[in-house]
Amino acid sequence: MNDRAQSDLKPVINESGIEVKPLYTARDVEASGGYAMIGEPGEYPFTRGIHRLMYRKQPWTMRQYAGFGNPQDTNRRFKYLIANGQTGLNVAFDLPTQIGLDSDDPLAEGEVGRVGMSVDTLRDFEIAFDGIDLDKITVSLTINGAAAILIAMYLAMAEKRGHDVKQLRGTAQNDILKEFIGRGTWIFPVEPSVRLVGDTIEYCARHAPKYSPVSVCGYHIRESGATPAQEMAYAFCIARAYADEVLRRGLHIDEFAGRLSYNFNIFGNIFEQVCKFRAGRSLWAKIMKERYGAEKPGSMWLRMIAGGGGGGLTFEQPELNIVRGAYYALISALSGTQTMALCSYDEAYTIPTEYSARISLRTMQILIEEMGLCETVDPLGGSWYVETMTNQMRRKMEQIMAETDAQGGIVKLISEGAIQAKVSAQAYQMQRDIESGKFPKVGVNCYRNEQEEEHKVEFHPYNEEDAREQVQQLQRIRAERDATRVEAALARIRADAQAGRNVMPALVEAVKTYASVGEMTREMVKVFGRYREPIRF
Repeated sequence: MNDRAQSDLKPVINESGIEVKPLYTARDVEASGGYAMIGEPGEYPFTRGIHRLMYRKQPWTMRQYAGFGNPQDTNRRFKYLIANGQTGLNVAFDLPTQIGLDSDDPLAEGEVGRVGMSVDTLRDFEIAFDGIDLDKITVSLTINGAAAILIAMYLAMAEKRGHDVKQLRGTAQNDILKEFIGRGTWIFPVEPSVRLVGDTIEYCARHAPKYSPVSVCGYHIRESGATPAQEMAYAFCIARAYADEVLRRGLHIDEFAGRLSYNFNIFGNIFEQVCKFRAGRSLWAKIMKERYGAEKPGSMWLRMIAGGGGGGLTFEQPELNIVRGAYYALISALSGTQTMALCSYDEAYTIPTEYSARISLRTMQILIEEMGLCETVDPLGGSWYVETMTNQMRRKMEQIMAETDAQGGIVKLISEGAIQAKVSAQAYQMQRDIESGKFPKVGVNCYRNEQEEEHKVEFHPYNEEDAREQVQQLQRIRAERDATRVEAALARIRADAQAGRNVMPALVEAVKTYASVGEMTREMVKVFGRYREPIRF
């Protein structure tokens, strides 16, 4: 295509701010940085995948996000998903649990079990995972503000069931810095929150070395308004902040970096999404090797869960979300994820039903069994467009990280509310662009059915009886447990927090006495205080 023909076309700029040409050649790859960062799968810089044979050897883990009501309800959903071929669990917790409240706290009223599983004590974990083999089914805990407590609870439960904690695998989201940017389920101020993340990493490195205590979550940063490039760049800045916290304690990077993982979002342009992951893998490897001196290949791996982002789904014409979800799953597979979690078509309305969750699960299984996604590694590798865009995305991420560092670093900017303000402004502008039609959304601002019939979507009911049962169970446990042991364990949490010691050993012991999430949280609040969000104008 000649220059004159190209000049007649309207420019196309992707969400990350990179112009997309109508045609790519080998010259574009060279101009963008060349082929130096491609490499081979399983070899530094891991652009093409962290394992040599990738899915040809083992397909991705399928880990649907699930949890609601009390632990009995959630246990039934877990077993349903496993029976239908799910290979990992991803646990949703209700809002009271996420912010460290017990089910009988007045502030928890009306929210117990509403958007996730309610957890008060170790007993709830024992019920939720009853009959589930933790050696065969790895578990991810989507919890942040109260993560240290829930990690302690999971480890204590596994130990009580006879598992060797040193061999136990699993993941906790435990990325509190993105909570200040996005979802908002914080408890403590920024600095002690980062300290607690460091406590979990240090404790697991010494006592549960195969457990992944942090899944840095670009996912919610993206949902809050970040571009794909910002999603990756801010997540890497956050991961560096956690790594720096642990390194100050005397650990070597290779003692813990291999158990850091990531949770990323997928919605939007197929090629931009694939390229952000290929670029992100090589950039993270470079950071680990050149900045931190990592020597083990596993320390340089970008281990990730990536799946369909609910932010891409629409309330209008919800059946189209099944199609969107299939493309999100395709992107995830083409991107080389280790674990896939796929949103369900009704998530714009409600907690997914068994029916909609099964459709998402079957979508991932179709890719494995019918579509050939496991037959070869990095099938888009070598495309002039993909390799050019991968190089450009890497440079964009590096630029964003450099700007963040120049302004004082991610922790400082989050503490001041600067990152929050930036992505919120972008989210507002994106919504304006959707409403105006500048950013096309099928079924929302184009190809609408103005005379459309009302769609039948089954809403998940809120069961007040389940909430009452949860409160009653908590009261029974308080009556049955050894109050003296509980008080001693809670006092140790407060003392260790005050003295600057790692609080994880104290939390593990408190969990074993059946101290509650709210009780343990209150002890740490006495020392750390509570976070108050800064207001920026």
